[in-house]
Amino acid sequence: NDVVQKLLRKARKGASITYIAGNHDEFARQFQGVHFGGIVVADRAIHETADGRRLLVIHGDQFDTVVHNQRWLAYLGDYAYDTAMLINRVVTKLRHLLGLPYWSFSSWAKVKVKNAVNFIGSFQTVLSEEARRSHVDGVICGHIHHAAIESYGDVQYINTGDWVESCTAAVEHFDGRLEILTWAHVLPESSTGKDVLVPVDIIDLKGRAARAA
Repeated sequence: NDVVQKLLRKARKGASITYIAGNHDEFARQFQGVHFGGIVVADRAIHETADGRRLLVIHGDQFDTVVHNQRWLAYLGDYAYDTAMLINRVVTKLRHLLGLPYWSFSSWAKVKVKNAVNFIGSFQTVLSEEARRSHVDGVICGHIHHAAIESYGDVQYINTGDWVESCTAAVEHFDGRLEILTWAHVLPESSTGKDVLVPVDIIDLKGRAARAA
């Protein structure tokens, strides 16, 4: 995997990399604090931005009551998610054949379902409250596969989204600004000859200075 190889290469060159485990790689949590070739495994971490803000970095499944209290419902949700991803792949291939841009069926369905929208809102509120309890300026998380940068009072909420259905990532510019990258939007730009952000090696950008968050 090119991304993993790039990260390992950076670790060998002295970059500090923290691997935050989530509910789909929960096995990794038993190795918290262990270093693997310059990469440390953690359940949460504090990231300090270039402009001096402190952000809690956490996967977020710890605050999902379904994952922890209703495992059978979580498994059912995983099955529904896998089905949505299968539909997503079919739709993507058809749109590609028709010359249409990438569009995520699963992301669209998530936004349209009222309960999903309510869950996303509740998740954002709970994670923002956790940031306040941790006495930090904001939180960077994932889990719900819904990329966003929002302000909840004095707390900034950043969700990186995911790299499976929506192909999004969060990056930090050298001045501390945070931004959500949507790979589906970056790809068309690459054919125009413009300098673009390339997530595979985000630190070696040409033309735009940013670093992976």
